[in-house]
Amino acid sequence: MKTLILHHEDCLRHDPGRRHAEAPARVTAVMNGVMNLPGIEILPAPVASIEQLRRVHASEYWERLVDLEPAQEAGDNQVALDPDTFLSTGSIDATLRASGAACFAIDQIIAGKAKNAFCATRPPGHHAEAALAMGFCLLNHAAIAARHAQSVHGIERVAILDFDVHHGNGTQAIFEDSPDVLYVSSHQMPLYPGTGKRSETGSGNILNLPLRPGSGSKEFRAAWSSSGLPALARFRPELIIVSAGFDAHARDPLAQLELQDEDYGWITTEICDYATAECRQRVVSILEGGYDLDALASASAEHVKALTS
Repeated sequence: MKTLILHHEDCLRHDPGRRHAEAPARVTAVMNGVMNLPGIEILPAPVASIEQLRRVHASEYWERLVDLEPAQEAGDNQVALDPDTFLSTGSIDATLRASGAACFAIDQIIAGKAKNAFCATRPPGHHAEAALAMGFCLLNHAAIAARHAQSVHGIERVAILDFDVHHGNGTQAIFEDSPDVLYVSSHQMPLYPGTGKRSETGSGNILNLPLRPGSGSKEFRAAWSSSGLPALARFRPELIIVSAGFDAHARDPLAQLELQDEDYGWITTEICDYATAECRQRVVSILEGGYDLDALASASAEHVKALTS
């Protein structure tokens, strides 16, 4: 079986502004990095259903986003939700494709039609809380996918593993009282959004692995080897969702960790080895951050190579 790459041109329509770091070129760079790799199948990302969204996000919140999206003929094409997070014409379609990709990937993997999957979509999602957009994120795709797996496919335990350089405060907040979901995050601290301390443990299902600025391969691999991966093994999930941010890369402009392309291949291999042995290869990866285009292309290629191996 092949690794699915899920993408859609609608993801290019979300436009937070010409100088914004979370630009459409990000996902183009990712696709350029992965599209010619062997062992993949590229499919269009479908649109998420309202039912899928409502398992995580309040109806009033979603309706407000839809109402705030600028009309096509609007002179000013950006609406600021906070100083970092914007809606433009096309933002709703883009974020629906990203959530839809994650849910569709789960359907395909559980049906035995794919080995695993990588959702090359945007905007990212792990900062979005149940009723709050922030940190470039509108919908929490990983959370929507986890609840979809549980509600539709009867999956009892889902692990969400997050190696974005920023802590996924939204994912943590959504699941901190849900012992059926494990959330493990490695991230730089101090850094936006200021959450992710080791003392934040939820109902025993949250594990944060903060890394100091300047940390590199050694510290990253040690944190996952000594704490993150053993926690995964103890939890024994039936499905793994990866929040795959590539902004801990040494070339990324928004943080100060020093990861290399090979580190993304390493952590992905470790995750896939566990999944092959313990949860029927069920891994769905979702693009989160990453703001240097060359690093995005090369690091995501290493990530997908490990998924296909």
